[in-house]
Amino acid sequence: MTTTLAAVAAPFGRDLDAAFARIEQLLAAARARGVQLLALPEATLGGYLADLGEHGVDAGRVDAGAAGRADDAVPPGHALPPALDVDGPEIARLAALAGDVVVTAGFCESDGARRYNTAVAVTGDGVLGVHRKVHQPLGEHHSYAAGETFGAFDSPVGRLGMLICYDKAFPEASRTLALDGAEVVVCMSAWPAARTAASPDLADDRWTHRFDLFDQARALENQVVWVSANQSGTFGSLRFVASAKVVGPGGEVLATTGVREGMAVAAVDVPGVLAGARRSMAHLRDRRPEAYGVLAGV
Repeated sequence: MTTTLAAVAAPFGRDLDAAFARIEQLLAAARARGVQLLALPEATLGGYLADLGEHGVDAGRVDAGAAGRADDAVPPGHALPPALDVDGPEIARLAALAGDVVVTAGFCESDGARRYNTAVAVTGDGVLGVHRKVHQPLGEHHSYAAGETFGAFDSPVGRLGMLICYDKAFPEASRTLALDGAEVVVCMSAWPAARTAASPDLADDRWTHRFDLFDQARALENQVVWVSANQSGTFGSLRFVASAKVVGPGGEVLATTGVREGMAVAAVDVPGVLAGARRSMAHLRDRRPEAYGVLAGV
């Protein structure tokens, strides 16, 4: 039995009404193609940061303990994303739109005085899982506190794991999800093109190459189905590489948007392809944890 998976490359900014209008359009297109899992990008609700400079993001340093109170300190055009509650009306609205489709999306989470770069998985029945971004690139830590855990969860399309953007650069993150039983890993990104020596053609950009390489490597080394969504277009000083895709457990790209806005859709017999990939050379089974002491930070 196949599951139809879709990964989106699309632009999302600060306007929440515009974001929900785009989500409705994407869901309509997805339903028309029988999609059961729709992966939206990092920062779908409220947009990402306008800059990733070493001296802080969005025009001002925000202490992690005070993140979420700095909107008045930055220029209006670069205000931080709106901070939303997991149990708030925006996530409830997302769930209502999702209905019988599993939808994953990123947003800026409010938790008291702290902000987190967070992803949520929902259906019409409510929240299935939540992930707070653990690994923070460049100046992102000035605007968000860091998450601390990785965990898989059950869903109508199988056992899922979620990562956000830079998390996928760390093999331990996706391996933790695979060991927790994740069959499908959704990675939601706002992955930009290179800031220096950038290529005018996104397809030739070195950060596009890294984005694609991480997607394929993480799927292959963990023998999971990998669903990678990304922002597209531009926001602030950032130009996003798009390149949403679905990758099989052998590292093969099953569908991709390339460096354009769009939706990559693939119908996959998830249990079947995982069983086939792991039949002889099973990477999780053949691990030698006793030899990996350094990974525990020893």
